[in-house]
Amino acid sequence: MKPHLLHRTESARQAAVTLPPLRCLVCGSVDDGKSTLAGRLLLDSGRIADDQLEELARDSRRFGTVGEDLDPALLLDGLEAERSQGITIDVAYRYFSSNSRRFILTDSPGHIQYTRNLSTAASQADMAIILIDARKGILAQTRRHVRIAALMGIRYAVLAVNKMDLVSHRQDIFQSISEAFQSLAYAINLYSVIAIPISARFGDNVINQSKDMGWYKGPTLLEFMDGLDVSNLEAEAAFRFPVQMPIRDGEYRGLAGTIASGGVAVGDWVEVSGTGARSRISRIVTFDGELPAAHAGDAVSLVLENDIDIARGDVLAMPQAAPHYQSHLSATLIWLGDKPLVPGRSYLLRCGTRTLAARILTLKHLVSIDTGEPIAAEELECNDIGVVDLVAAAPFAFDTYHDNRRTGSFILIDRESEETVAAGLIHHPLERGRNVRAQQVSVSTDMRAALKVQRPIVVWFTGLSGAGKSTLADLVEQRLNEAGYHTMLLDG
Repeated sequence: MKPHLLHRTESARQAAVTLPPLRCLVCGSVDDGKSTLAGRLLLDSGRIADDQLEELARDSRRFGTVGEDLDPALLLDGLEAERSQGITIDVAYRYFSSNSRRFILTDSPGHIQYTRNLSTAASQADMAIILIDARKGILAQTRRHVRIAALMGIRYAVLAVNKMDLVSHRQDIFQSISEAFQSLAYAINLYSVIAIPISARFGDNVINQSKDMGWYKGPTLLEFMDGLDVSNLEAEAAFRFPVQMPIRDGEYRGLAGTIASGGVAVGDWVEVSGTGARSRISRIVTFDGELPAAHAGDAVSLVLENDIDIARGDVLAMPQAAPHYQSHLSATLIWLGDKPLVPGRSYLLRCGTRTLAARILTLKHLVSIDTGEPIAAEELECNDIGVVDLVAAAPFAFDTYHDNRRTGSFILIDRESEETVAAGLIHHPLERGRNVRAQQVSVSTDMRAALKVQRPIVVWFTGLSGAGKSTLADLVEQRLNEAGYHTMLLDG
């Protein structure tokens, strides 16, 4: 599938001004030139102020890696450690615009230990600019970044084969890398890919057409970005409103939050997911006044016609298009923790404004970075990608990630360190126990208790591994047995 480019007639150019901002992720392996490319886009677009140019000139003399020339990478590498080492550590956001639209440029780190930063950036992006060093070709970290970008729902990608000046601008090298990448992209369902040969250091085919690569007849990078028609998926998706906080002030009863997807208008019926309680929207309130309607991304307070029980973490939706409401689900995890995933261990799951205890039931398999095929495994290490079944402490509202990036994703938090250890993408709910029905029996619990001449209770021993739970439980059972009580010890 080819990306759709707008025709640049004068009328189309005027219409393009109304296009939504384009959120672009710049990713690739270490030293492929990500920061240099991002800086070149800012520099050659003429959006850098004079004082910034003076500072760039000073920094280039101190930290630069391109001789006497300005080093565009320093516009993005803001940390002292980044400049001294010539690498990107943190995600850097830069904003610029062409004559037709605005751009949000995200420069992500290439080192494997900063994969968590890339995952965060990819979850917000509309398209990815994937850099490859023409001398090195596709590397393992390139494959990892591409797979994460595809998992995070990015639909459009530019393969930017960089440093073409260092391979004498050879067309055969560019074509070989492009064909290999197309095979990788097809395997992970990333169909909308265009390949562009560039030299980020000198600006070839970034904004201006290269004189040294006359054999390339396609658009420059900015021309492609400028004309990419990216529909607003959040606006097109079903209405979802995760409640951040109920507000009560005298007679005022409002529900504060940000619309995750879709839109809502005064008079619409909405439903609280899970409870089925319904009401109509009577007012949509913002800091700037009231609105007749609101859409994805709007921070609003919704006022309902009648007061129903709603708490933080609840999700409002249209009755005819409700999200899933389950506790069991299947998901892909990008593991970010320094310690490996422990199946059976309790984590905190945060989806939207809802936070619940959750437990990994099964690690089904790892996902091969190179082939995408499943690999049998018993644990997930840092930066691994795996598919799991998990259960939350209570049902909650969610969508599949394919249907809704906002309500189909979650994070896992370690309960002891409070660090984020995984980013999760929901595949589908697990329909468990739907065919199990309570059966009326003749012998009741009270009858069994009377037969045993004792009241049934459950005693739960909990604690860290090695704390002595099993030893203590065994001693308690011995004492109860000596006292004439019937017991059953369950020890995992």
